[in-house]
Amino acid sequence: MKAEATDSPLVIAAPDTLKAVERWRRHLGGERRLAAKTVEAYSRDVGQFLAFLTPHLGGPPKLADFADLSTTDVRAFMAARRNQNAGSRTLARGLAGIRSFIGFLEKEDRAKSAPFRAIRAPRQARTLPKPLAPEAALRAVSVEESLDEEPWIAARNAAVLALLYGCGLRISEALSLTRAEAPRGPNDALRVVGKGGKERIVPVLPAVAAATTHYLKLCPYSPGLNAPLFLGARGERLNPRMIQRAMAKLRGALGLPASATPHALRHSFATHLLANGGDLRTIQELLGHASLSTTQIYTEVDTARLMEAYEKAHPRAG
Repeated sequence: MKAEATDSPLVIAAPDTLKAVERWRRHLGGERRLAAKTVEAYSRDVGQFLAFLTPHLGGPPKLADFADLSTTDVRAFMAARRNQNAGSRTLARGLAGIRSFIGFLEKEDRAKSAPFRAIRAPRQARTLPKPLAPEAALRAVSVEESLDEEPWIAARNAAVLALLYGCGLRISEALSLTRAEAPRGPNDALRVVGKGGKERIVPVLPAVAAATTHYLKLCPYSPGLNAPLFLGARGERLNPRMIQRAMAKLRGALGLPASATPHALRHSFATHLLANGGDLRTIQELLGHASLSTTQIYTEVDTARLMEAYEKAHPRAG
C-alpha cells in the first residue's frame, strides 16, 4: 500500500508500519528534540529502507516483518544503496536513521536491533573544514561594497555574513533570529538555540552589532518584534538560498575559492580564534558543539596550515 505520512517523503509500507513511522517521527521531534531537518533526513533514510523491503520481502513491509529481519537483510540493503552510487557518508547516515527507527520499534517489542548494530557503518574519508584566510573572510563580510544590490539588501547580506563570521553561527541560527533578538549594542550577546535545542550565549562584536543596526535602519519593512530579523525582498522570512547565492556572487567578484560558502565563515570563526590563542573549550561553547571531539578537528586545520606555511617558507622543506 502506498501512503504519504505527514510532512514526510513518500514511503511504501503496510498501514501499521506507516503509523509506527509517524509515532517515531513524533518521538524524534518531541522527546528527542531533534532538529526538523534531522527528522526529515532520518525519515528519508527509513523511506528508502521500506522501499527496498517491498520487493525484498515480496510486498509492503508489515510491522511484524521487522522482528524477523537479519544481518543478511541489512547487508542486502546496503549493497543495493551502493549500486545506486550512495557514498560512505550517505550510507552511514542512512544506517543511523534506520537504527533509530528499529531501536524505537524494539522499545515497543516489535523488532530486534541486534542485526542492525552488528553492521559496521562504512568508513568515511576524513575531511577537514576549509576556512577562509583572515583577509578573505574580512573581504567577504564587506559584501555591501562588493555587489551591486539594493542598499537594504546589501546591508542585510552583510549583517548575516557578519553573524556567521563574527559569532560563529550556523546560517539556520542566524536566520531564525527575531527582531527582538537583534544585536544592537557593542556589549550585546545572543542567546542561540542550536542543534537538538541546545542553547548557548554568544558575545557580539561591535562590528556585528553595527552591521545589524545598519540593516534595520535601511530595511523597508517594519514587522513586530516577534517577526524574523532577516527578511526577503517581499517581506517574508529570508530563505538561506539567498545568502548562498550572494556568497556565490562574492566568489566571482572577489576571486574567492570555491570553498568560500556561508558555512565556511563559521569554520573561519573557529579556526581564527584558535590560531590567535583561543581556548578549545571556549570555542566549543561558542560553536554549540555537544562534544569536544567535534571542535578538536580545528586543531588539525591549524596544524595543516602551519605545515603548509613551513613547506613553502623553510629552505630545507623541499
